Amino acid sequence: MNNRWNHFIYKCWSPIYDYFFESGKFRKARETIFKDIHLEKGSKVLFVGVGTGADLPYFLNKKYEITAIDYSNEMLQVAKSKYNDNSLTFMVMDAQNMNFPNESIDFVVASLILSVVADPQRTMMEMSRVLKKDARFLIFDKFEKRDSNFLLQRILRPVIKIMGTDIGLDFYDIFTEVEDHCIVIEDKNIMMGGVYRKIMGMKKEDKK
Repeated sequence: MNNRWNHFIYKCWSPIYDYFFESGKFRKARETIFKDIHLEKGSKVLFVGVGTGADLPYFLNKKYEITAIDYSNEMLQVAKSKYNDNSLTFMVMDAQNMNFPNESIDFVVASLILSVVADPQRTMMEMSRVLKKDARFLIFDKFEKRDSNFLLQRILRPVIKIMGTDIGLDFYDIFTEVEDHCIVIEDKNIMMGGVYRKIMGMKKEDKK
């Protein structure tokens, strides 16, 4: 996958994306993932790869400052059409090269984005870079199943990649890029027997 292909494929996905990923099991999964998230008023929340905005309702009307980025303008336009809220700022931006200052964000949400970008390691590094010390990130995505030789997943991987996503990533291979200054505090199976997982992490304070 690369940026050019992703731009094309998600332009195609944008009119129908919500029918697949904002209903049924995905909606229930989001309700589970976000139900215990409580941040201070005024917290700066960044949605990395916000897509059509399926995660946004769980953060609205809580007096957060929300920035939602996506590489696909078409996906962002769908999100904008659904949510007219003064606390929201939408921006077309590459998650692999974000235009935010270091340590400027209080909470990062990254749903179904590491499995989409061309360079998930670089995206993980960027998420860590913009996150404040002691601040948290939440990832909801599909990864290779833990402690399992899931043959079907590996067979389908090259086919699914054509549709704009990778189902064979190992999260901890990605996490090695930031493990010196981030920790994982929760790794929970959410859907499809552990293919989809909720991963909560935190950026550590520098050692003195």
